[in-house]
Amino acid sequence: MGCDGGTIPKRHELVKGPKKVEKVDKDAELVAQWNYCALSQEILRRPVVACELGRLYNKDAVIEFLLDKSSGKALGKAASHIKSIKNVTELRLSDNPAWEGDKGNTKGDKHDDLQRARFICPVVGLEMNGRHRFCFLRCCGCVFSERALKEIKAEVCHTCGAAFQDDDVIVLNGTKEDVEMLKSRMEERRLRARLGKKAKKPKAAESVSKPDVSEESAGPSKIKAGKPEETSLDSREKKIAPASKSAAAAANGSSSGRVGKPPCGAAKRSIANSEESEAYKSLFTTHSSAKRSKEESAHWVTHTSYCF
Repeated sequence: MGCDGGTIPKRHELVKGPKKVEKVDKDAELVAQWNYCALSQEILRRPVVACELGRLYNKDAVIEFLLDKSSGKALGKAASHIKSIKNVTELRLSDNPAWEGDKGNTKGDKHDDLQRARFICPVVGLEMNGRHRFCFLRCCGCVFSERALKEIKAEVCHTCGAAFQDDDVIVLNGTKEDVEMLKSRMEERRLRARLGKKAKKPKAAESVSKPDVSEESAGPSKIKAGKPEETSLDSREKKIAPASKSAAAAANGSSSGRVGKPPCGAAKRSIANSEESEAYKSLFTTHSSAKRSKEESAHWVTHTSYCF
């Protein structure tokens, strides 16, 4: 033993027993979950987003994670299921009026109350510190306590009035059972979205091909069922005949040096013979008031008639 200096070793110093299980401080765990980003481990600051598993993130941290294309990017469990910014929802949080933050602790000698939270439930007023279960709605992002949703049962959001279903309610920082249930819902939702996209692709292809078919089959069909080949030949001959006649007429006109006028639908009618009022007829040059006599007409001295 040695007994140097009169020291006497005890049994627990000589015999190695089983290691004690380290207990996690619950208060520290709750503070880490509800006050810090699950991805960057920084303090939560607006805008705050939540994933489909109920974890809280800073929005800028999620954007940096998605934009990081380096091969050495660490895909942690906290963000491995986030593939795009559409997989997260921006939260509408209600501030706690009793929360002062670091304003009153400038010297560092003030006790920090871990039970005091930055955000509260807008309906019941419970603080979002982890002591009470909170959830948010995927459709609008409003955050409530679970007690508020149970006590005030409604199919409409208590804050913004948006309609929601049971599938839209996601528990924030839930237990392992809650996370497993939310994960299964997330997988089903993404599978339905993929199947919906696949179903839309053939419909889009059909809609593109339909106009071509309609152009080909435009107009009533005049082909007889008995002799389709003969009718098609007759129709071709009829189409060729007017074309040849028009070409011959154009050739005759050009040889004679006369340019044919385009056919008009109706003969020109005079405004003077119409049944319009005299005030309307006076707007045109064919009216009698617009005609001038020889004395009023312009000559070489007065080149304009406005001198009269």
